[in-house]
Amino acid sequence: MADELIDILDRNGKQTGEVRLKSEAHRLGMYHASVHIWFYTINGKVLLQKRAKDKDTFPDLWDISVAGHIGTGETIENSALREIDEEIGLSINEKQLDFIGTYLSEKQPSPNMFDNEFHYIFLSELKVSIEELTLQKEEVSEIKLMPIILLTNHIQDINMHKNYVPHDPQYYDFILKEITNRLI
Repeated sequence: MADELIDILDRNGKQTGEVRLKSEAHRLGMYHASVHIWFYTINGKVLLQKRAKDKDTFPDLWDISVAGHIGTGETIENSALREIDEEIGLSINEKQLDFIGTYLSEKQPSPNMFDNEFHYIFLSELKVSIEELTLQKEEVSEIKLMPIILLTNHIQDINMHKNYVPHDPQYYDFILKEITNRLI
């Protein structure tokens, strides 16, 4: 994975004016921003990606449809659109992104890595079959559509939860509630 320059934020999510390599921000525990895009289908399924085996955080685990760091000087929306195109080969426009909020996540994936991120979260209806998507092999090894109820059961089950990136239960509750509200 290529290292990239990212803007450093303070504990409240405000720009500090400092720019660092992503690897430095993680090593030093500096706050920064990412985008999370959850794709869902009108029949109540969510698109999940399996992270590539050589990812530096949470390799080979199931995760959000698309996620990535916001590059220095990049807008949140442009970052989301870029990541969608890079990771799953899907071109959508900004109007197809539904911003639902920001979530602060503070994790320590390994002894020398502190991942303190403000996730800017979007939902988007998936209107193509997953067979039409092209995966970025350095980031994503596999994708699948999963019924929301099954995902909910998996993340609540101690044994099944081990197959997923360990997001906070409140994070998953928020996302799945927002998706479900769009299906009613």
